Amino acid sequence: MILLNGKKTAADIKEEITLEVRELKDNGHKTPHLAAIIVGNNGASITYVNAKVKACERVGFESTLIRLTEKVTEDDLLNEIAILNIDNDIDGFIVQLPLPKHIDEQKVLMAVNPDKDVDGFHPTNVGKMALNLPTFISATPFGILELLDRYNVETSGKHVVVLGRSHIVGSPISILLSQKRKVGNATVTMCHSRTKNLKELTLQADIIIAAIGIPEFLKADMVKKNVTVIDVGITRLADSSKKSGFRLVGDVAFEEVSKKAEFITPVPGGVGPMTIAMLLKNTLLACKRNS
Repeated sequence: MILLNGKKTAADIKEEITLEVRELKDNGHKTPHLAAIIVGNNGASITYVNAKVKACERVGFESTLIRLTEKVTEDDLLNEIAILNIDNDIDGFIVQLPLPKHIDEQKVLMAVNPDKDVDGFHPTNVGKMALNLPTFISATPFGILELLDRYNVETSGKHVVVLGRSHIVGSPISILLSQKRKVGNATVTMCHSRTKNLKELTLQADIIIAAIGIPEFLKADMVKKNVTVIDVGITRLADSSKKSGFRLVGDVAFEEVSKKAEFITPVPGGVGPMTIAMLLKNTLLACKRNS
């Protein structure tokens, strides 16, 4: 069993980006600049955005964090987006989700300039991705492709089963892996809550991507020997034996599934760290396009 180490791979990518940023600066180009808007006090969102800001510092990017209160109006948020859209110093920006219930998330994502949409959520970028045109690929699917590539996991002609059809992971990764690309050319089956005979399908899979948000859902009796498993899920479970009072688990029952797998991602330390690394990669791409 080979562990697909996202923590190490993300560190390698950040190192590569650091060198590229240094080269850009040495040649008189601008420093890549990532901005983030966060609304309210969601603990997980704050932790995640702070990690992004820290990652920017590490690779030599400039970063701007715009914090708005939970009570901010939709119009005021859209106004902040409009300002970032026309600010030539900002190469890319993200609006951290989830947003408060009184704000229409779709309307907000539509307001972001597609050329600065380093999250890859704007319909223009999703459409380009679906057509296999150059664009920003959303960070989690992009990170999965990069992990498979760097560990030389063969995808061509393989049967991939994707568990989950979210717009952030399940849907885009199923499209990407079926495309004619280096990490692609797979036959993809997308499963969801209405799928019948799920176990029958997962037992046929050469590669399984689990992104459903149900802790330890995928068990050993659902996979064949030498399968590759990418675990996108992350859930906090109460655990009094831990100092923190909880443990983090994925959508895969790691202990039992890893005994049958050829390649598998851990949780934490698998797909998670890759997401931030690929967001930085998209920001660098946006900066190069603008220069």
